Amino acid sequence: MKILDRYILKSFLITFASVFVILFFIFVLQGIWLFISELAGKNLDFMVIVKFLVFYSPKIVPLVLPLSILLASIMTFGSFAENYEFAAMKSAGISLGRAMKALTVFIFLLSFAAFFFANNVIPKAEYKFINLRKDILQTKPAMAIAEGQFNTIGNSNIKVDKKSGENGELLEGVTMHVKSNQGFGNKTVIKAKSGILKSEEGSNILKLDLIDGYYYEDIYPKKYEEQNKVPFAKASFKKYRINIDLTNLNKSEEAGEIVNTNTMLNVNELNFTIDSLQKSFNKDVVSFTENISQGVEFTLKPKPGTDSGKFKSTDDILASFTKEEKSRVYETALNTISSTDFSIQSNKNDLFEKQKNINKHWIALHEKFVVAFSCLLMFFIGAPLGAIIRKGGLGLPIVFAVLIFITFHFINTFGKKVAQENGMPPFLGTWLSSFILTPLAVSLTYRATNDIGVMVNFDWITEPFQKLYTKIFNNNNNESDNKE
Repeated sequence: MKILDRYILKSFLITFASVFVILFFIFVLQGIWLFISELAGKNLDFMVIVKFLVFYSPKIVPLVLPLSILLASIMTFGSFAENYEFAAMKSAGISLGRAMKALTVFIFLLSFAAFFFANNVIPKAEYKFINLRKDILQTKPAMAIAEGQFNTIGNSNIKVDKKSGENGELLEGVTMHVKSNQGFGNKTVIKAKSGILKSEEGSNILKLDLIDGYYYEDIYPKKYEEQNKVPFAKASFKKYRINIDLTNLNKSEEAGEIVNTNTMLNVNELNFTIDSLQKSFNKDVVSFTENISQGVEFTLKPKPGTDSGKFKSTDDILASFTKEEKSRVYETALNTISSTDFSIQSNKNDLFEKQKNINKHWIALHEKFVVAFSCLLMFFIGAPLGAIIRKGGLGLPIVFAVLIFITFHFINTFGKKVAQENGMPPFLGTWLSSFILTPLAVSLTYRATNDIGVMVNFDWITEPFQKLYTKIFNNNNNESDNKE
């Protein structure tokens, strides 16, 4: 490696390492803030908190790494241009493309490392992170519930007014909303004056004993016409035990089970899971279609004892019925249609949730490749941009880096949300930000390597204020002269 390549690479690595450590520390602090309710005031051991942060930290890397590359590239190449080091290179016959050669190789290697990290390290860390939270919940079950707000545990939302006891297991003013298994929202509400949380080591069941309360439940009758009456059940109790299953939160770490969650799977496991989910979804669609086609069938037959051969149309058949009989026929047909429509809507919601789950797995699969590509993308935006604006340090480079990265992150988040809701294909939603910013990277690289400069100034922002200030100042001077 030539001296110039070593110098450029060393300058970039020093800046990159400094920026990465600072940003990583900032995002870890943000993570601590997000989970402060689970860590503060729980009498947790120091090593438990350290493990909590260590297992949480890897998921930050895909966010911090591209931003660090972008900022380090702008700062490094901006400093070279500002100090006329690029001018010296060009006078020696060394182009910008040649100066970027060693760094380009390094960024490619870093992209492969980012993909390996996203495919192997992050899923395992996420798996350990969830299991650690489960272990904390088992030793301190009250940690799962914060005072004065609804907390989602299993298929229930729980709110308590006050907690007490050595581990916060004694609850006062308990309100629970239990989600329906049929996907119709919260259909069961439980209110109790007090409650006690209990758990056993090695068990995935969290026991909640409620004392002195009421139980409300909406009932869905089988007949559609009875649903307008909005029936419900109400009961009071002195003591009521609820077993909350924590299995959905995690699996047993000791048993070495694979958790079927999209963030905890590598590429091979995601491909296998997506294939299984898609086959199950297709089978459900076929089964639903067959059941609906059978349920919609409604045959209008002539009255018993009537010669069916003389009827040529449905109107002729209806004409043979009395007014009361026609009314019953219409009512039967309407009930059949209403029941079928209700079945379609409920199954539609169920199929939509399954499709969302498939989309989440596709998004998780594409994200592993997007992380690697984003490293290359940010480098080929940052390096030529730094050479063009000719500004190093922590001023203008930070402004450009933040604006570009916010744009990238916003489009990426927007695309994934829309793709998750089945508004666009998961591939397009995940790669949307890369597709939009890639032309910018190509354009900047072309301009920088061909010495096509771009004037960067903010006169269009400051000039109107300067004119306004000058006008006010001149008016004040004119008034003073007139008074004199």
